[in-house]
Amino acid sequence: MNTPEFRSACAAALQGAAAKVPQLSAFLGLDGFVDEIIAVVDERQDARQYSRIPTISALAERIAAAAGRSTNVELVTTRTKLGGNGPIMANALAAFGVRVTYLGALGYPTLHPVFDEFARHAEVHTIADPGRTDALEFEDGKLLFGKMFPLAEVTWANIEKHGKRPLVEQHLGRASLVGFVNWTMLPYMSDIWEAMQKEICPKLTGPKRWMFFDLADPEKRPVSERQRALSLITSFQNHFECILGLNEKEAFEVGEVLGLTGYSHSRADLQALTAAIRQKVPVNTIVVHPTRHALACSGAAVDDVDGPFVAKPLITTGAGDHFNSGFVLGKLLGLSNAQSLLCGVSTSGFYVRTGQSPAVADIAGLMRDWPKA
Repeated sequence: MNTPEFRSACAAALQGAAAKVPQLSAFLGLDGFVDEIIAVVDERQDARQYSRIPTISALAERIAAAAGRSTNVELVTTRTKLGGNGPIMANALAAFGVRVTYLGALGYPTLHPVFDEFARHAEVHTIADPGRTDALEFEDGKLLFGKMFPLAEVTWANIEKHGKRPLVEQHLGRASLVGFVNWTMLPYMSDIWEAMQKEICPKLTGPKRWMFFDLADPEKRPVSERQRALSLITSFQNHFECILGLNEKEAFEVGEVLGLTGYSHSRADLQALTAAIRQKVPVNTIVVHPTRHALACSGAAVDDVDGPFVAKPLITTGAGDHFNSGFVLGKLLGLSNAQSLLCGVSTSGFYVRTGQSPAVADIAGLMRDWPKA
């Protein structure tokens, strides 16, 4: 689903609800990275000009050809920016006008300079140094090389040691949205969730509010740990309306853990897999975002919305986090799953074209003036 009439109606609904955005609050964590966006050189013409290796498969062929010998691969850093699923998503929500509080690994004892601009738009709290990511970007995807050892300091004990437990209690009790992302890179995230469920969640009162999770490429974690994480996420549904966000690769990885196999990457099978995951992980919403479209399931039906695909994006690192911010914005504003998906794909579409996090007016404008390619 993605007709001009649907986009126009969604833009009108979004702008009609835009006055509510400054009243929304979000509490997110717990990671933090410094990202270097990198081009891989194919051929260098002179000191300033070069052509890029365009695809991951082309780089793979070059590396494979060097087996048994050696080769030189030149990397050019094109941009250094704040990174980590949490800071990128939080920064995008702040750009919409949501009041954001962030707790994570942003530099210790002082904030790393790459997060200074973020700290001007959000209330930030840091308990550890950030990890580092070398993000090699290509036309057909990206390769993320992470250095994550500082994130071992993100523990429940350190949250308490640095006096941040009252902050966590306060925001779990009243934020419009609570979000925990990048579980894969945070080795003690499940322990933190377990502590929250034992020590904080039983004291929560009032209506359920939204909670968002992004496992972030869980393939490298043992199956038993993935099963534990999914069980803990399901348990949070007792206290919050939970959303589990997955990209296409992650959907298949989660499906495998749940015993859901035999699905292809066809659109019909992705819809079936999305519905099957929600049956096994009975949270409010399962959302899956492949490159060209996005799907969401909150009941029997699966909504599936095309995005404004771009063959040669300006940037791809952070596109999924921007999708997540747009999707949860729609949910926070009371839009339907289909409309929230359109908010998500419009947010990521704007970002990969411009390298900037959009305002609400930007994504409404993109819906009305839909890119042709």
